[in-house]
Formats: sequence, structure tokens, C-alpha cells
Amino acid sequence: MRIGVPRESREGQRLVAATPATVTRLCRLGYDVVVEHDAGTAAHLTDTAYTEAGATLGDATQVWTSDVVVAVDAPGPGQLDLLRPGAVLVAQLAPATRPDLLEALADRGVTALALDAVPRISRAQALDTLSTMSNVAGYRAVIEAAAEYQGMFAGQVTAAGKTPPAKVFVIGGGVAGLAAIGTAVSLGADVRAFDVRPEAGEQIESMGATFVQAQGAQQEVSTDGYARELTGEQEAATMRTYAQETARADIVITTALVRGRAPRTVTAEMVAAMRPGSVIVDLAASGGGNAEPTVPGERVVTDGGVVVLGYTDLPGRMPAQTSQLYGTNIANLLALLTPGEDGVLALDLDDPVQRGMTVTLAPAPAGDGRHGGDGGGAARRGEVLWPPPPVHVSATPAGAAPAGPTPAQQEAAARTASRDEAARARLRRQRLAVGGALGAVLVVLALTLSPASFVGHFTVFTLAVIVGFYVISNVSHSLHTPLMAQTNAISGIILVGALLQLGNENLVVTVLALLAASVASINIFGGFLVSRRMIAMFRKDV
Repeated sequence: MRIGVPRESREGQRLVAATPATVTRLCRLGYDVVVEHDAGTAAHLTDTAYTEAGATLGDATQVWTSDVVVAVDAPGPGQLDLLRPGAVLVAQLAPATRPDLLEALADRGVTALALDAVPRISRAQALDTLSTMSNVAGYRAVIEAAAEYQGMFAGQVTAAGKTPPAKVFVIGGGVAGLAAIGTAVSLGADVRAFDVRPEAGEQIESMGATFVQAQGAQQEVSTDGYARELTGEQEAATMRTYAQETARADIVITTALVRGRAPRTVTAEMVAAMRPGSVIVDLAASGGGNAEPTVPGERVVTDGGVVVLGYTDLPGRMPAQTSQLYGTNIANLLALLTPGEDGVLALDLDDPVQRGMTVTLAPAPAGDGRHGGDGGGAARRGEVLWPPPPVHVSATPAGAAPAGPTPAQQEAAARTASRDEAARARLRRQRLAVGGALGAVLVVLALTLSPASFVGHFTVFTLAVIVGFYVISNVSHSLHTPLMAQTNAISGIILVGALLQLGNENLVVTVLALLAASVASINIFGGFLVSRRMIAMFRKDV
């Protein structure tokens, strides 16, 4: 079978559905690949690179009349007319919002696989172009914000003073949100993020950001990983959180997009409360925008001096990398559809992944049970298979959900939990008081019965412990490696003193010296090993 890779016709589209690297994978699966002339030029991919990877070059007609056509965007009217009955189209089709396109594909007897309808289950992650695009868009959003923001992301300490890091607030802890968080953190910003799903908090914090806890705004832990519709109380609490966080932020990145629709998360009043020079990057601009002033595809500056970016082509602003990732998604899909690696596509509608993304199905050829050509007969209308059947992504057994506790039961449980926590707190305080009293008695007895020289040494020891605790606890994490070098020097002094006391006639002094030498040696050699590994992280091979 022949796979066609067209040059994208939408204005401003710089992506291509296959790169030379993914063409090589498709050829290994047994397919013949034809690429339209200059299909990858906007992504800095030459025709020569495609031919060296095993593809042949052709015109639009040769590409769109192939057995399988892989594209980024849905075909236009002229391209639809070129698709032959029985062909397979793989592209982003937005099936939930374009029923007319599905009808047109079915009328032509085309099997269409929507890459933006891949079921969100673990096994399908390698095919999920939405995650690919969201990941790139989240990264690029921070780059665009940094270009607009008239300040440094990372805080600086100089002889002339210090500058604080930029404050970034990210709404949403999905793929795009986490990508934005990771990029902003790597640039040194102070990042805070919010998501209505409480389980997203661990992922947000793992990226180095602070998870904003909003009383009454978070939902219960979801069973399928998706947020549900908010209640009136939850929505009000959420909007209060957004108002507080956007007012203190220098940069706000919004990512909320539900089935192609963008809920309003940042109102005009919130934008007006932001400082002049602040930046909002609305990643949901394609669905209308999360921020009220957003204009899809445009850069807007409000009367208060806030820059609102509603760009809808963020993945296309990194065409080479995005095309490679997108092409890899398609190559993974074709590998799934070609189990025999014989260049023959075999669609299995019993597979929930393949069924979930199949939005139209060509009629079966007469006398041939295998998916493919038209069998020599007249073209017949295909079948629209959208929407797909639900995919079970939860480990919870099917059946009626157990009834939740009543409000009275919840209140009683809360009172019981509060009493138990108070009792445990009282017990901890009592134990600390008893332990402190016993410790004080022992210290008094030791000081009373000890010689005067011991009292002086003990005083120095106590003061050293207190000073050391406060010094170390107040040192920034970024200075722990220099602090380790300082403690190594102190450990070296301890080691020298311990070695001098090893020959002491007093057995107690000898034992203490041996322990001090052992501990100091561990600290010294361990510190050098850790420092060596830290320095190696920043060393580049010549």
C-alpha cells in the first residue's frame, strides 16, 4: 500500500505529517511513501532528505489518491475530491465540531482516523497527538511570555542589589500546564499552579512549583483522571482563587480547554487588577479563550498595560521538533495497524484504541473481507462512527456507584476526626513536656556533679549546636553545595583533633576520638563524592 504525505495548505501551517526519520520507519513497515514536493520546507526539511530516507516525490494528485493519506489538518474541498473510495485518511479532524466533514468523508467511502480523538488510556499515549501538541504549546507559551515580559525570570543578586524572580501562575495541571511549569521553573521563576483535581497537586509539585490549595474549590479524587463540571460553590471558590493569584502574578498561563470549548477563568476585572507589564498567555484561545480579553490569534494590550497573547499556532512556531513528534505519533499508529509489517493496513474495530479514533468507515469491498480497495464496484457511502462508545479507563468495577455519605454522616465523621486529631495532639504535647522535663533534670545533674572545666566545654558545645542549627536551616537550597565544602573544612579540623587524641591514656577520650575520626572521615569523603557528582552535571565534554 502507498502512503501519501501532502504539503499542508492552511495558511500559516508550518508542520508536516512525516519527517525523513519517520518515513524510514514507515518504509520498514512495508509501505511505499510518496511525499508532495516542498512538503517539509516550512519545517526546514528538504526534498533530498525525504528521498534519501526512502520516499518518492510527487504532486498533490499522487499524494491525495494514495491508499493511506497522513496529514496534519483536515483536507479542504479540493483535496476531499481527490480521495478515492476505500482510502484511509489519518489527520486531526475535530470530529466533535465538524459533523459536515464526517458526512463528506462517509459519502466518499473513506475510512477516517482522527488523531485528535485518541482515547486517553495508557496504551494509547504513543499515538496521542493532542498531548504532543499540548506539550510543545506549554513550552512555547513560556518562551513567548519571556519575550513579552520586560524583566528577568530568575532572581539576580548583584553588587548593586538584588531582583526578585518573576511570579508565574499556571491554571491547569494537564500536559500543557505541566510543560509550562517545568519550563518556567527551569528559567528560575517562582511558579504557582492550580488544578481542580487534587491528584494533580503531586504532579505539579514534582515539577518544582507550588500547588495552590483552595478551600472548597478542589473536587474529590477522580476515577478517570478528568475534571468534572464544577458546582456553584466550587466555581465561586475557584474564581476567588484565580483573582488572588492573578493579582500577584507577573505572568499567567491558562490551559483549560474542555472538548474544544474554553471556560472563562480570568475575567476582565482580574486582568484590570494585574500590574502593568504583566503577561497572559491563553493556550485555550482556539476554543474562545480562558481570559476575557483574549482575541484568538492576536496579541492584545489592555488599557491597564497587560499583554494578552491568544496565539493559536504555538506548536507550529517550533516546526522541526513538532513535526518530528507528530510524525512519530503517526508512525506508532501505523505500526499498530500493520501487525504483519507487510505494508497492508489492518483495522481492528474490536481494539478500543482503534475504534475510538475511527470516525468514518469505508464500506467493505464485495467478496473481500480485508480492508482496502473498492473491489471494482461502484463507490458506496461509508458509515459515520462518531461518537465512539465509552472507553473504561477506571479500575473500578462496572455497576452502580455506591451511594456517598449523607451530609449528616459527613459532618459526624468530620467531628470524630477532629476529636481524634485533637487527642493525638494533646498526647504529643504531653510526651514532649515529659521528655523535656527529664532532659532538663539530667542536664542539671550532669552540670552539678561535673568538674568546672566540663561546664565550660558543655556551654561551648550547646551554643555551637544552636548556632549551627539556625545557620544551616536558614541557608537557601541553592547554597547547600558551598555549605558542604565549608562543613568539609570543619570536619577536617575535627579529624586532625581526633587523631591527636588517639594516643591518650584515658580510655574514654580514646574511644571518643576514634568515633570522631570515623564520623569526620565519612563526612569528608562523602562530601567530596557528592561535590564531584554535582560539578560533573555542569561539565561539558570537549
